Amino acid sequence: MIRVHHLNNSRSQRILWLLEELGLPYEILNYQRDAVTNLAPPELEAVHPLGKSPMLDFDGRLLIESGAIIETVIRKAGGGRLTPAADSPDHDRYIMWLHYAEGSAMLPLMLQLYVGRLGEGGAPLKPRIDSEIARHLGWVESELTGRDWLVGGDITGADIQMSFVGEVAGVFGVRGQYPAIDAWVRRFQMRPAYQRALEKGGPYAFL
Repeated sequence: MIRVHHLNNSRSQRILWLLEELGLPYEILNYQRDAVTNLAPPELEAVHPLGKSPMLDFDGRLLIESGAIIETVIRKAGGGRLTPAADSPDHDRYIMWLHYAEGSAMLPLMLQLYVGRLGEGGAPLKPRIDSEIARHLGWVESELTGRDWLVGGDITGADIQMSFVGEVAGVFGVRGQYPAIDAWVRRFQMRPAYQRALEKGGPYAFL
């Protein structure tokens, strides 16, 4: 049995979506953020020292990191779904997106979140953060313009991994400036598997 250590309003929501797309049976172990600090509860540290979600019990091992989880689950249990053929040119781009989402795209968005809590103290950093967000979202916009999905002609794990980027951009009120990204987010949020994951995962504030 696959078990998802699922934290509300977190990246683990996209792991539930992945499993729903693949039709794999799984169990959810729910954790709630602290109402004051918004941090993950200490119970997650009992599962892994980093205390971060998602964590996945899969194939007898505990996996962390969304990109690694998505790549591993698709490779071992996807049956060829949600990934381009390994010998195709699209496969390299697919791997690129899996790494880019957390390796580059999320950094300025997370800085915006944390610096925003500093009020005036964070004001000197805001122009640089804004310019980096615009740089990254501008590139993703150019990659999505004229196409429905990031790689090839159908949804892949790359879209699932990158989904959090598009959703968090909406939280900051900038997604409307990027019509291709906005259309892509609306497209994947309409998928039945995405909707099932929402029902099972509970309230999700990043819609």
